[in-house]
Amino acid sequence: MKKNKVYNRIKANLALHQVKNKKLAEQLRISPQTVSKWCTNQSQPSIPQLYAIAIFLNVPVTDLLELPC
Repeated sequence: MKKNKVYNRIKANLALHQVKNKKLAEQLRISPQTVSKWCTNQSQPSIPQLYAIAIFLNVPVTDLLELPC
């Protein structure tokens, strides 16, 4: 059985809003490397972090997720 994965769309939303990874990292008080890993889907933010990103970008949290079909 194939395992379903959930990917985030943080990179796309940062680009859409013309926000650099470093600015998001500063806002969340985390390392830019962590944001980079999120943007490449090597790791995923926690649910509270996901909501913080959505608030920072002024988007619905669902805009930050790409769910499998």
